[in-house]
Amino acid sequence: MPGLVCTHSHIGQVSGADASGPIQPEVRAYDSINVRDSRIEKARAGGITTANIMPGSGHLLSGQTIYLKLRDGNSVDDLVIHNEDGSIAGGIKMANGTNPRKGAPFPGTRAKSAALVREQYIKAQEYQKKLQAAADDPEKDPPDRNLGLEALVEVLEGKRVVHHHTHRQDDILTVLRLKEEFGFRLVLQHVSEAWKVADEIAAADVPCSIIYLDSPGGKLEARDIDWRNGAELEKRGVVTGFHTDDGVTDSRWFLRSAGFAVRAGMSESGALYGMTMAGALMLDLDERIGSLTAGKDADFIVLSGNPLSVYTRIEQTWVEGEKVFDLSNTQDRLWANGGYGAGTPRTLQLCCYQHLEN
Repeated sequence: MPGLVCTHSHIGQVSGADASGPIQPEVRAYDSINVRDSRIEKARAGGITTANIMPGSGHLLSGQTIYLKLRDGNSVDDLVIHNEDGSIAGGIKMANGTNPRKGAPFPGTRAKSAALVREQYIKAQEYQKKLQAAADDPEKDPPDRNLGLEALVEVLEGKRVVHHHTHRQDDILTVLRLKEEFGFRLVLQHVSEAWKVADEIAAADVPCSIIYLDSPGGKLEARDIDWRNGAELEKRGVVTGFHTDDGVTDSRWFLRSAGFAVRAGMSESGALYGMTMAGALMLDLDERIGSLTAGKDADFIVLSGNPLSVYTRIEQTWVEGEKVFDLSNTQDRLWANGGYGAGTPRTLQLCCYQHLEN
């Protein structure tokens, strides 16, 4: 079947914005990817061939995401996907709800969160107008270059998709209001309470990337997450994909998400589409990946049985015609079967190790 597309992952030891402010669009995940992270190998063992690598959700805007093909490589440039114009393919990571609410300069309330985001988009609109005015009139000087506003102008112009972390139904509706106000392209990520506002999501014509959890715990705002999400969104015609949020869900068990969705009422075809083609659409890569179609990249996986069965194993993973995982290979079997630290070459046991790592 086609290679799996994870629309929200944190493999590669990715990091993004820091504590200096809640909105940092100039930060690039591209500059923080470690391709020797064992979780990339484990993602291949789970059949994932393409992933949207995102900074965390502790900011209203934590930076630019990057779309990677999980090829073999020695640097991030060996894995990066390029757009037709040669630019690096990726979106923007935003979040609302509990995660970005902290002490100043971060917002303390949901209303303040929305206000800060709105203010930043207005600044980007003004910057966009100044750029356009300078382009139209050689006598006018362009504004001083601002990397953050440049990235947001790309969002306003539809060149970057906003991948928005959100859980509660009221937070989901806030994101939809901002989309309507500023006209940016949007993928809703997580949407734990999508089943409560599925009609509104469908009316906004916004795709959703959902996650399935099979154990209790987590944050209070996700307490009403429901396996019905996939089925309820599918009924209303919403493009629905899946993600791991790795390490929330281990990438090796990604296919289980489709099984959970079917168990809760989603169609088998819809769930498998969600693991492949829906993700390709969300990343603007549908002309290259997501289906076994002549002319597309040769990204595919070989399975031991029905992909919706918990007993099925990923036997092989191929990216662009190159085999990157083989269960019969001793080393690759370690990636598939080993525990949390499997494949990590060295772990320092020092009191200050975590401090130095950060």
